[in-house]
Amino acid sequence: MRIITSTTEEPVDENKDNMTAYIEEKASETMISKKMNPMLWQQVPTPCYVIDVKRLIENLENLQSVEQKSGCHILLAQKAFSMYALYPLIGRYISGTTASGLYEARLGREEMKKENHVFAPAYKTEDMKELVKICDHIIFNSVAQYEKHKELCTNVSVGLRINPQHSTQEGHAIYDPCGYASRLGVVRSELKELPGGIEGLHFHTLCEQNADHLLSTFHAFEKQFAQELRQVKWLNLGGGHHITRKDYQIDQLIELIGYIKNTYQLEVYLEPGEAIALDAGYLVTEVMDIVHNDMDILILDASAACHMPDVLEMPYRPRIIGAGEANEYAHTYRLSSVTCLAGDVIGDYSFKEEVHIGQKLIFEDMALYSMVKNNTFNGIPLPTIAVETEDGTITIVKEFGYQDFKGRLS
Repeated sequence: MRIITSTTEEPVDENKDNMTAYIEEKASETMISKKMNPMLWQQVPTPCYVIDVKRLIENLENLQSVEQKSGCHILLAQKAFSMYALYPLIGRYISGTTASGLYEARLGREEMKKENHVFAPAYKTEDMKELVKICDHIIFNSVAQYEKHKELCTNVSVGLRINPQHSTQEGHAIYDPCGYASRLGVVRSELKELPGGIEGLHFHTLCEQNADHLLSTFHAFEKQFAQELRQVKWLNLGGGHHITRKDYQIDQLIELIGYIKNTYQLEVYLEPGEAIALDAGYLVTEVMDIVHNDMDILILDASAACHMPDVLEMPYRPRIIGAGEANEYAHTYRLSSVTCLAGDVIGDYSFKEEVHIGQKLIFEDMALYSMVKNNTFNGIPLPTIAVETEDGTITIVKEFGYQDFKGRLS
């Protein structure tokens, strides 16, 4: 095993040892120490996601503090971040996982082994037969879905998703569960009475938002469903809470949770995804060619369409270490990829120095909605997955090859 690492010693922690052993079990025979050293970065295979464990722990400590101060339960929304090699570490700080279907629910149960919740707009009967064995809480999207499956739900706590019809999104209609004709959640006019057996309520309306939007949403929800709140045992406030962002209004969140618990005597759940791995990952890519047509265009081995689809869907412009806005620095380039999609463009960036073929570029905040949404369009390889541990060592956890592409198609 090739190792270039620091010699920093840390206190022994049994859970941390388990996490390290898990990573090493999954790892290839490559370890690299970067310490943001450009020469060492050159050893990272590309494209490659690198998760910064130190930054991840900072986020988790923040979330653990919210749990302890408020008495709520915080769950990892696996739809945003499912790197299960780190589940033993994440499980040290928060209460468990939440899933969007059977496979995520299985992953949470197998790899974190703590509280395990699931919500989906609809469930197949064969899936429900397994979900009731591996989940603690199952949330239904409609009364009809609950009625269809309730006979199977004998040993789980059952909830109903509510649509408070209170939109707080600005410019991201694709992520607005309260938008026009939304299929997500039961609206007040359709809920005549709460079915017997329902123990919890759930709403999820936010996307990368602060506590003020949660407060306004809860007040709209409470105005419509206060009677139902007095009939249940728990309330799930969903995800989209950017709790680990520097400007997040944590005091307001804790105060709201306290109000809910004291007023309605409920257990309160939060299920953030982004907050757990916010700013805790990179995508390392290599410049493969430079094309000249109206402007200088970098051809990368990373792709927006394949490796960071939210760049095209949301859209947004990811940060690059050492780069600025177009024309901010002396040399401006359009960043694109090796796919055949003409619109596979990441954005326009400027650099202080000229960029050269073979140079590595490092995208920031790439842990979220990246690995979980990857695809192999054009047969483009999936990026390698790695972790940077607290001592500055990078361990390759997973590498992908031709069989990962071929195996999906036959």
